Amino acid sequence: MPVPLAPYPTPTVPYTTPPSNVGAQSQLVCSGCRNLLMYPVGATSVCCAVCNAVTPVPPPGTEMAQLICGGCHTLLMYIRGATSVQCSCCHTVNLALEANQVAHVNCGNCRMLLMYQYGARSVKCAVCSFVTSVGASSTSTEQKFST
Repeated sequence: MPVPLAPYPTPTVPYTTPPSNVGAQSQLVCSGCRNLLMYPVGATSVCCAVCNAVTPVPPPGTEMAQLICGGCHTLLMYIRGATSVQCSCCHTVNLALEANQVAHVNCGNCRMLLMYQYGARSVKCAVCSFVTSVGASSTSTEQKFST
C-alpha cells in the first residue's frame, strides 16, 4: 500500500491590507463645460469625456471652497484662501470671502436674507433692488457669522 506524502508546508506570507485609497475617487468641476468629473485619487489631471478639456487636479490636501457666481449664478469651486474668483462662463470676478468676513441682513423691502461683506454700510438686494442700510446703525436683523 502506498504511503501518502506529507504536503509541503506553505510559507507564511504576512497579510498586508491594501492601501485605503485603492479604488477611491474624488471629484472636481470641468474647466471647460462645468460638468462634475469623477477621477481616481492620485490623478494629476482629468480629461472631460464631454468637451475634452483637460482640468488639472489640485494637490492632495488642498482645501476647496465654493461660491455662486454673481453674474451667471454658476457654482464655482476655488482653493480656500483665494481673495477673488473669475467665472469661466461669464468672466465675472467674484469676491471670495471667508466665513468670518461676511454678515447677513434681511432686505428692508422683500425680507430676502442678504449676505454682504462685514463692515459695509449698505447692501443692495438682487431680487428687488432695494438698498438696505447696515453697519454701526444697523437693526437687530443683522447677524454676523464668524468661525
